[in-house]
Amino acid sequence: MRMSLTPACALIAVLAFVLSVKPASAVQLPDPIEDPNFHFNGAYDDNKVVLGGLLFFDKILSGNENISCGTCHHALTSTVDGLPLAIGEGAAGIGIARDLGTGLNAVPERLARNSMSLFNLGHKSFVAAFHDGRIEVDGGQPSGFASPAGNDLPLLLDTVMAAQTLFPLAAGTEMAGQVGENPQADLAAANDFLGVWAHISAKIQAVPDYVAMFLEVFNPAGGTNTPVSQASDIGPVHIANSIFAWEASVFRADNTPFDRYLRGDRRAMGNSAKRGMRLFFSRAGCSGCHSGAMLTDQGFHSIALPQIGPGAGDGIDGHDDTGRERVTGDPADRYRFRTPPLRNVALSAPYGHDGAYDDLETMVRHHMDAVTSLATYDQTQVLMPSRPDLDANDFVVMDDPSRVAAIAASNEVPTLDRALKDKDVASILDFLQQGLTDPRSMDLRSVVPLVVPSGLPVFD
Repeated sequence: MRMSLTPACALIAVLAFVLSVKPASAVQLPDPIEDPNFHFNGAYDDNKVVLGGLLFFDKILSGNENISCGTCHHALTSTVDGLPLAIGEGAAGIGIARDLGTGLNAVPERLARNSMSLFNLGHKSFVAAFHDGRIEVDGGQPSGFASPAGNDLPLLLDTVMAAQTLFPLAAGTEMAGQVGENPQADLAAANDFLGVWAHISAKIQAVPDYVAMFLEVFNPAGGTNTPVSQASDIGPVHIANSIFAWEASVFRADNTPFDRYLRGDRRAMGNSAKRGMRLFFSRAGCSGCHSGAMLTDQGFHSIALPQIGPGAGDGIDGHDDTGRERVTGDPADRYRFRTPPLRNVALSAPYGHDGAYDDLETMVRHHMDAVTSLATYDQTQVLMPSRPDLDANDFVVMDDPSRVAAIAASNEVPTLDRALKDKDVASILDFLQQGLTDPRSMDLRSVVPLVVPSGLPVFD
């Protein structure tokens, strides 16, 4: 039997809803994104994009030629890998089917952090790369960027995100391999960035199809500031700028319902998503950090996230990851990590710098009372390919009350004075999942090449 509200009750219900969330006109929303907000005004040379895509999926860039950039940032897994912690060099397969290997072919460890999504990296607001920002814009550096490579970073890199592409190539557990396995691995172990990049460039120079493509894309007559006249001219700056052009072109995601709403289409989002948007930018406090065009303040914050996995080499046994402090050396930056952008956030699970939270709702609720969430963390939500020796390291920090207390003490997220109700959380999730998902990003199969110039397998 259905019951109808009396006129008076109906009026009260409406007023309660209106008063619970600020109207859109009272909420400060970011400006709509436009082409001039992107590098190269949102337009990239088609040939350069094609070249960059081939390089992105070509295992020739790795030391043992068994992993590509696309392995951990695959188009079929929404530019991430679906794992809490990436599994790098030595494994096989993609995503949650990644194989850890056994015996001499076993991967030595999981990586310390979650694979970051690559959407909208062509936007000009990005000034730092990686979870800890160890590569960042710095006009005082010859290259224009501060990085672990110092003055060895090539000149004329297009953006900080182009610079970022070079560093997994020089990391042993990511793409280079282990000492003694190949020259790239040995150079990486010695922190010889120039040697690593020269070695990779030489491999590319030996592939005729790549040489032809680089000669066309970086033709001296085309006005490029990094001309390629012969094979030996091909270097890391050409490789990095090409990969960046591809990422920025095919992973642009600024046609979400939220974007259309900002451009004037007030019917682009449903009522619940719009209510979630208003909560996001007002009472829920999300926009305190997730602000600006990309819904990130580009800053670094501690939100008391659980620490899982092998760690980044910090602390008494190396199982801690102190985040931004590793870059700045400032203890005040301990456990701070970069605020992630949120477009297509529904496609990039799991969440956190180490993927500690398996689903978006759990991550949202963590923000409501971060310290309590940390203290009551459910370890069973961590779903990773298992191997006993690796599993033994997954919860070393979380099983140590003193370390958990230290993470909790660093928390910067205030507990909400006015708790969000379940319907509020549901509306925020509708905004994040429906309002911030670009339909163009939901099927990226067409951007994956079936073959690459080196002849190495794209899939294995």
